[in-house]
Order: sequence, then structure tokens, then C-alpha cells
Amino acid sequence: MKSKIANKLIFYFSATLVIFSIIIGLIFMHLFKKHTIEIQKSELENRAVIIANTISEFMDNTSTNIYNRKNRMQSGMMGNMQGGLGVYIKNLDDIAMADVWIVDENLNLITVGQMGHRQYMYTDLPNDADIVVKDVFKGSTTFSEGFSNLLNTATLTIGTPIKSESNIVGALLLHSPVEGINDALYEGFKILAISIIFGLVLSILLSTILVVNFTNPLKKMKNTALMLSEGNYKVKTNINQSDEIGELASTIDILSNRLEIASHESKKLQNLRRDFIANISHELRTPVTVIRGSLEALCDGVIIEPNIIKDYHKQMLNESKSLERLVNDLLDLSRLQNTDFQIDMQKLNLCDVLKDTIRSIASISKDKNIEVKYEQDTDICVINGDYVRLRQMFLIILDNAIKFSNINSIINVIKYENTVYIKDSGIGILKEDLPYIFDRFYKVKSKENIEGTGLGLAIAKQIADRHDIDLSVNSKISEGTVFKFVLP
Repeated sequence: MKSKIANKLIFYFSATLVIFSIIIGLIFMHLFKKHTIEIQKSELENRAVIIANTISEFMDNTSTNIYNRKNRMQSGMMGNMQGGLGVYIKNLDDIAMADVWIVDENLNLITVGQMGHRQYMYTDLPNDADIVVKDVFKGSTTFSEGFSNLLNTATLTIGTPIKSESNIVGALLLHSPVEGINDALYEGFKILAISIIFGLVLSILLSTILVVNFTNPLKKMKNTALMLSEGNYKVKTNINQSDEIGELASTIDILSNRLEIASHESKKLQNLRRDFIANISHELRTPVTVIRGSLEALCDGVIIEPNIIKDYHKQMLNESKSLERLVNDLLDLSRLQNTDFQIDMQKLNLCDVLKDTIRSIASISKDKNIEVKYEQDTDICVINGDYVRLRQMFLIILDNAIKFSNINSIINVIKYENTVYIKDSGIGILKEDLPYIFDRFYKVKSKENIEGTGLGLAIAKQIADRHDIDLSVNSKISEGTVFKFVLP
């Protein structure tokens, strides 16, 4: 077992079983001993009462009227030792199956059983002997363990009264060693120890099986995570369990799928950036080359005619405007993506923004003889937003619609309730391009988009997001495109 978790689980299972067994064993031994002693007490009490009643019957049937009550016990016994009472007392230990003492009220031992190997005096008796005897002469049956030291063995003693003509004339003390109880406890402990050992072996086997089932999925997940860290995002755990481990494995598989998707997106983004850099380089190089060539011609005095010089100046101005537009697009996108960049939010009428946008785009639409129609369900649509940025957003979409529309076509701008639609009947967008048209640097490859930089729709999307506007697109090839703005 090289697994640290496996060793810990086996150790914890085994330690728990041992501690549990020890606690249960101690409780069992305590209760077993207590229960056994109670049973033995009950048996001793029954024997003692029967023996005491038998002695009382012998004494009541014996003619002892010549003795007074004070001397009835001793005189009755001494006078009848040769009779039935004597025989009974002689065999009393065997009858009782225990050691029997008979004591008078003054703690004088009338007879001593086989466990007493010498004649005991009053001073030899244990301290609680007088208490036991006194309780007996009061008519009570009582127990004591004080005789154990006196008899040199662990002993349970029961005292019960001997009566004659309803008078208590003696105390019967019945002693029983508790060696049998200890032996039974010892045997019970051995059985418990064997059970613990057997249970420990069984727990190790079961915990080993559990550990194997527990650690194998963890090893698979570990290997999967290592392969993921090395860039293999197609690897899976192949674990199917309906528990927490299964949930963790499923999460790792989900992570693998998302990392694979992210890897493809990253590669695609890298390609887009590479294309963007190439496009930007071209966009920058062309106007810079034109401006530089024009300036060199003017500075070198190659061009001297006023009209040609004027054309060169116009050309340099147009190229400068193109550079400015490109730089502004880059700055706008960078600012809008920065959450710390604040836009001027205030209450405004969106209908005014749409009308202003359509007026501004009119000069561009005239070049292709495209009519921009505007429809609205109400003249007032108050929202909270930045007038300039919203106008920029609609201008970008309308500019794209004009760029990809056919000559002499119509573009519809419709405002209905909380939604704005911009519809064209242009060439449409390919299905595989639709998910990416709002991505930075993405540029649809077509002759209409040769001069595009792939930033316009990304800027429009950022403006929509900053205004909590849901911007989506639906398009069909050769049928047209619809941009949908759902206002908050």
C-alpha cells in the first residue's frame, strides 16, 4: 500500500474498531459481573432462607421449654446435636453448597463452616460483622463482602434470621466465594479478545477493499489532471459513480471539455490576431507610404504645378483620415472593454438617436442608391444611455448593412416597443461566421469587406453590453441580415 490515504483509512478503521471493542468490553464485563453477582445473591438468599426456616422448624419441634428464650438457641442446638438438628447442621455446608456460620446475638459463633480453619473470636470478625448481625436480629436479610479478608478469599456473605416461636434466636451467615464469577469474567474476556482480533482482521480486509475502490478513481483523476496540465485536453476520467467522487470526476471531464474548447478558441484568437496584425500592417503601411511618397515629391520639388500639388494635399488628407479612423477604432474598443472607463449615461429619447443616425448615414447610402426607411410605434422611447455611443453603435450596424447590400436596395430600421430591428436584403452572412462576427479582429472574407479591420462590430457589441442591450443577429445567404437590439 503506497497510498497515504489507504494507510490512513486502514489505521482509522482498525483504531476505531479497537477503541469501540474496548469500551463495549468494559461495559459488558461490568454489567456481566453485576448481573452475575445479583443472580448469586438471589440464589444465596433463597438457600439461606430455606436453611434458616428448616433450622427453625427443628427447634420448634424440639421440647426446649426448660430453657428460657435467651439460652434457647445455644441450648436447643447443644441438646439436639445428637438428634435430627445435629445431623442437619453437620451436613449443612453440603446442603447449602456454601460455607455456613451460625451466630448468636452477641456474635458468639455457635458453628463454623468448612471455610473456617480455626475457632474465631469476636475480635477476629470483620468490622461490619456486628452491623450484619444486628440487621439480621432486626429481621432483615442483608449482604456483606467484609468477610473476604477474614476468609482469605473473595467472598459474598448473606445473613438471615433463625426464628423459634416467632422470636429471632440466631443469625445464619452463608459465605460463597466469587471465584466462579471471576473465572466467568476471564472466559468472557478471552472470547471478547478473540472476537476483537477476528473483527480487526475482517475490518482490515474490508477496509482494504474499500480503499482500493476509493483510491483507484482518485488515481485516475490524478493522472487525468496531470495530462490536462500537459495540454492534452481530450483525456477523460471515464469514471461513472453516483457519489461525490463521481461528481468530482464529472467536473474534471467538464473542465477537460471546456479547456479543449478554450484551446480551440485560443488558437482561433491567435489566428485572428495574426490576421489583424497583417490587416493593420497593411492598413498602416498603405497610407503611410502614400503620405511619405507625396511628401518626398513635394519636398524634392518634383511636383511644382499648383493643381497637382493640391491633389497631393487632398490625397495626404484622406490617408490621414483613414489612419485617424483606424486609431480611433482601436482606442474606442480598448476603452469600452475597460470597466473603469465611464460613459456619459443620462436619460434620452432613443427615437431621436435613431433619426439622427439615419440622417448621418444618408450621405453614404446615396453612393449605392440605398433607401433607409424608418418605422416606429411611438415618438418617445426614454432610456438611460450615452447619446454619442448609442449613435455610434447604430452607425456601425447601418454602415455594415450598406456595405453588404446591393445597389438600389432598401434597409429598414424598425422600432417596436422595446426592440429595434435593422434589416437589409444584402448578401447575408455564412452560418459558420455568425458566432464570431462580434469577436475582436474577426473579419468576414468577402470583396465588400476588403477595407474592413474587424473592429466595428466588436465596438458595437461593447457599446450594447455597457447599456445592457441584448444585441443579436440572424442572417441567410442571399436573403439578408437582421440585427436585433432588445432594450433593458
